[in-house]
Amino acid sequence: MTDTTTIALVTGANKGIGYAIAAGLADRKMTVLIGARDTGRRDAAVERLRAAGGDVHGMTLDVTAADTVAMAAEEIATRYGRLDVLVNNAGITGDERQIPGAGTEVLAEVRRVFETNVFGLVAVTEAMLPLLLNSPAGRVVNVSGRGGSLTAMATPDGDLADLPPLLGYPASKAAVNAVTTQYAKHLRRNGILVNAVCPGKTATEGNGFTGDRTAEQGAAIAVRMATLGPDGPTGTFVDESGPIPW
Repeated sequence: MTDTTTIALVTGANKGIGYAIAAGLADRKMTVLIGARDTGRRDAAVERLRAAGGDVHGMTLDVTAADTVAMAAEEIATRYGRLDVLVNNAGITGDERQIPGAGTEVLAEVRRVFETNVFGLVAVTEAMLPLLLNSPAGRVVNVSGRGGSLTAMATPDGDLADLPPLLGYPASKAAVNAVTTQYAKHLRRNGILVNAVCPGKTATEGNGFTGDRTAEQGAAIAVRMATLGPDGPTGTFVDESGPIPW
């Protein structure tokens, strides 16, 4: 998966982990498409990556807007005829309105988080599926998180015990993991590998830069899974140390 003709799309790639994933794939001589809804940040990201020698192109893509998803798929089909790597990175954390007992706004906030993190991921994957099927070795990487592990979240004295209970973000990442297994099941016969990854506690805008890992460290596992060989795993949820309990 290091051929110069490898085409990769990374959603939410204008900053943070998504940007670092795009940079990592560009370093491996892939043609990288930066999907983002913020055109200013997207163009700035493309400029920086091109300055570093990357074959990088911007693409207007809001995973919650069906028209931009369809246009992105059409543009990729016209330009390249296929997609080799899809990294579903776009996501939001939501706010305190998703805490149980927060009142009438809970459901709206949970829906808002799921709209991006789950439904947006499915929308993009469905739109790109015909292009991935045209690839000789398609790879799909869904960026999840340790909060998506039901085992970790349910352990009273575990490393996530001090996190506030949230109805949106962790549940959405658990759903991402479930969706990952279903796409892996569907695409196994086609040789397309589909995996979910956990970047770890990475300092990003979404958590107020409170993580103890850099974006590059967080991106490394996604880059690894995006460049798996033909004997690589599929339908897994992993971090840099290996499988994470569901």
